[in-house]
Amino acid sequence: MSGLKIVTIGGGSSYTPELVEGFIKRYNELPIKELWLVDIEDGKEKLEIVGELAKRMVKKAGLPIEIHLTLDRREALKDADFVTTQLRVGLLDARIKDERIPLSHGYIGQETNGAGGLFKGLRTIPVLIDITKEMKELCPNAWLINFTNPVGMVTEALLKYGAIDKVIGLCNVPIGLEKSTAKLLGVDFNRIRIDFAGLNHMVFGLNIYLDGNLVTKNVIDKIIESDASSEVKNIDEVKWQKEFLQGLEVLPCSYSKYYFMKDYMLNNELEKFNANGTRAEVVKALESELFELYKDPNLDIKPPQLEERGGAYYSDAACRLINSIYNDKGDIQPVDTRNKGAIADLDYNSAVEVSCIITKDGPKPITIGHLPVQIRGLIQQIKSFEILGAKAAAEGDYNAGLVAMTINPLVQSDKAAKILFDELLEAHKKYLPKFELK
Repeated sequence: MSGLKIVTIGGGSSYTPELVEGFIKRYNELPIKELWLVDIEDGKEKLEIVGELAKRMVKKAGLPIEIHLTLDRREALKDADFVTTQLRVGLLDARIKDERIPLSHGYIGQETNGAGGLFKGLRTIPVLIDITKEMKELCPNAWLINFTNPVGMVTEALLKYGAIDKVIGLCNVPIGLEKSTAKLLGVDFNRIRIDFAGLNHMVFGLNIYLDGNLVTKNVIDKIIESDASSEVKNIDEVKWQKEFLQGLEVLPCSYSKYYFMKDYMLNNELEKFNANGTRAEVVKALESELFELYKDPNLDIKPPQLEERGGAYYSDAACRLINSIYNDKGDIQPVDTRNKGAIADLDYNSAVEVSCIITKDGPKPITIGHLPVQIRGLIQQIKSFEILGAKAAAEGDYNAGLVAMTINPLVQSDKAAKILFDELLEAHKKYLPKFELK
């Protein structure tokens, strides 16, 4: 093979320098010839800024990787080997609405969970389904690696309504948990392995290994003793209650706080909302600062400030995954994929986030069996939410969307769900044409 062609849709994202860095450091194993960064007209300026930084990074590394910038998605997709997606339909202004509108009614406003997460899914899924149709035509053998949130609902939709089978969802939360666990134990990241199972942003570490030895209880004890509280930047630093973690007996991710600490998380968000606005507005300001850095013609590395974004390690996880598929490594990584019986408590064909053996044929889920009873019911409830949300997005089904909103644990009220659903539908109607036709 003369070299790989990789396409990144949403190439103007602030995360792209991390992706480029990941490809550069793996070039000896992953011989990329072309990296196409694709965006839309509204993202053209950011695409050009990020693209020029990417070219400087490649030049500094002395590698023959061609960086192409385009607004023509079809041109980019032709004969691609891998396609990564990191897009945001409606840009950060849409995220601000996803967070502000629920908070204005006294409900958690978060971009991947609850009411806001549902509407991010409703806007995103139709676009990604269209991308799979173009891939089937233009690069039928390519893998789609999606890290556009909400990854769980998006993967669920693409497995059921998409045009291709080679779809993998990817999240930075598991790799963040691995890194934070290694730091907690004071060991190298490569010595840690965690058996992950659950859903995107509802994943749990069932077993934690250090050099192959089970250390789950030891890690939980150390979390209780330490100040460690969150593996991602965008979630509050509040610590878990000692007795709760001891009783849970598995490692929760920080997003679980929205469900297990719902009152605290809501009150905390409302305080910040009333004082300084939403997390989305903080991110918008941070992105402006990042792009000012990216404009510097002397900058030819990924700036450390990028890790202040909540999605740090997304891109590195993507590069690791692509490398393992291309080289048929057979290593173990947590991804979002079809369950295939790995988790006995969820449908065979549903999307789950689970540790998998990564091969040239894609991820092979490791059988978990039944989930521990203490997390099983919540995961099943969120799975129902994802299934109905995916159906609503793919089919423009208002009733399915309303029921999805109602059964989500962060809403769980038919009256509130109707108010939130209708207000968010009106706010985002530009990006929800299937609903407008109803």
